[in-house]
Amino acid sequence: MGELFMHLWGRISILRSTALAAAVLVACASPQASAGRIHVVDDAGDTVRLAEPARRIVSLIPATTELLFAIGAGPHLVGRTAWCDYPPAAAQVPNLGDGIRPNLEAIVAQHPDLVVLYRSAQNAEAASGLRALKIPVIQMSVDRLADVDRVSAVLGRLTGRVFSADSLATAFDSALARATVDADSASRPKVLILVWDQPPMTVGAGSFLTELVERAGGRNLFADVQSSSAQVSVEAVVKRDPDLVFVTTEGTPAFAERPEWQTVRAIREKRFLRVTNSSYNRPSPRAPEAITQLSSLLHRGP
Repeated sequence: MGELFMHLWGRISILRSTALAAAVLVACASPQASAGRIHVVDDAGDTVRLAEPARRIVSLIPATTELLFAIGAGPHLVGRTAWCDYPPAAAQVPNLGDGIRPNLEAIVAQHPDLVVLYRSAQNAEAASGLRALKIPVIQMSVDRLADVDRVSAVLGRLTGRVFSADSLATAFDSALARATVDADSASRPKVLILVWDQPPMTVGAGSFLTELVERAGGRNLFADVQSSSAQVSVEAVVKRDPDLVFVTTEGTPAFAERPEWQTVRAIREKRFLRVTNSSYNRPSPRAPEAITQLSSLLHRGP
């Protein structure tokens, strides 16, 4: 499914992450970040302290890279992941590779005063290693649409862009409300969101993709799964009989050509809900645009 969730820290690692982490607590920080020492508690429960707003930032989450640009802190980025593809200006930031188990030497070489990591057990060692080198690290979970406001607020404090982050949140919430479709359950087409095919994995209620589909007027075929992702069987898909299959390829996805998937009527009839841009790969300020596009596709049909 394309780059979804950083190409499998993308397809699997984020999908296997826990749903919403505890809300970030901000202590002892003035709205004017430069007026005093900045203290925040990240999603791993660790306190992050900066003497002044960060000015050399390594962002190893595509969503936070996008948010940093959105609040005006893009010029302070000195490192990103290979999957940070938006906005286009991100391509000018040095590519440091993956965001899961990142290359510490590459990070240190950029002399950052803040590193943003995705909260994952796989990144715990990297976080500890950076702290041992006295490099401030913040670990964030970015899994739901609510995280756009929440995480941008934290990044705003850490970069001295509090008011920009507040403005972003206000605009995002308004755009999200305008894009959301009010549809009764009977009229909502059932959508299979398959993010991995061997073994078959889908997303559940804990994923922002479920939020996008449901706000667009559809229904996730496996919305009753409470986690962000789960392994499912072809037989379970057949039994639930989706109306559409969410795909991020231009042509027929490879899995849909295999014999076992021909038992799924929507796949056999090539009823695909096709999307191709990276706004479907992460919670971001572009979510309202993605919802509007999905809504159009759902009403148009295959």
